[in-house]
Amino acid sequence: MKIKWSLWSGCLGIVFLLASCGSTAHVEKDDTVDFSRYKTYAWIDKDGRRPRDHNRRNDLTESKVKQAVSDMLAKTAGWHEVNARPDVLLTYDVLVEKTTKQQSDPVYSQPFSRIYYNPWRRSYMTVYYPSQFLGYDRDQYQVREGTVTITMIDARTDKTVWQGWTTDEVDSRNMSDKEIASAVKSIFRKFDVARK
Repeated sequence: MKIKWSLWSGCLGIVFLLASCGSTAHVEKDDTVDFSRYKTYAWIDKDGRRPRDHNRRNDLTESKVKQAVSDMLAKTAGWHEVNARPDVLLTYDVLVEKTTKQQSDPVYSQPFSRIYYNPWRRSYMTVYYPSQFLGYDRDQYQVREGTVTITMIDARTDKTVWQGWTTDEVDSRNMSDKEIASAVKSIFRKFDVARK
């Protein structure tokens, strides 16, 4: 029974570790809007116009973000993309920037033992001194952080009704396919508006 319990607790620990590794998403939504009436969407650029793919700086990033969002909208809400008269207009932003992070590690003294002579008992005894907290060792290092923001605008009122974003460390100046997919998935974990 002890083996089963230790195996179960080990698996549970791994699940919690993997869950804590994901990036944290933040969502703002308009609570007065009935999201159940939305079924279709179309993409626009930041200026409010339909994007022209040949003028975009990074077409590959754009296609990866749009594909990841489209997959999640179809999966979580059953929405589909249309070319005319959409219910919702979608736009996104990807930002990768350098930032400085600080790390604080606790510092402890080394435990040690001393041998003392006891003249009353005429023997030696060992006294153990445990480690003691000495303070923190602080370190700064530079990282790149990627932020993905997805915004939904009601096509009839031009009002922003939902926005989700997440920030996580990335490996290069551009976000990879896996990093984009992970960020979009993290954001849409909080997309509960269609499940009323």
